[in-house]
Amino acid sequence: MNLKFVYKICTKLEWLEAKKKNQFIPSKKDLEDGYIHFSGKEQVDGTLKNFYKNQKNLILLKVDTLKLDHLLWEQASDGNLFPHLYSSLDISNVVDEFEIILSDDGSCTLPANF
Repeated sequence: MNLKFVYKICTKLEWLEAKKKNQFIPSKKDLEDGYIHFSGKEQVDGTLKNFYKNQKNLILLKVDTLKLDHLLWEQASDGNLFPHLYSSLDISNVVDEFEIILSDDGSCTLPANF
């Protein structure tokens, strides 16, 4: 498990809004749960399959964890540990962004270099 980076899946529109405001605005699900949902690198594919099937215009953000306050790895109902951020996300912590391609079968494809 690489603890230096975590990954956030969001829509292109959400990312454009975050860039305008220099602050990532949590999704509805993030707000309901009280934290910003992230995935570790090895968890991104599963997160896409479980929560983003058939969704277009997605972006994957690579986030440096070094300056994140209140990032906790917590156990999910399936027993896996997922990173949750209990504070705001300043976009200066985003070190890269990747377009997620929607395949004809509704699955999402990640770039090989992420």
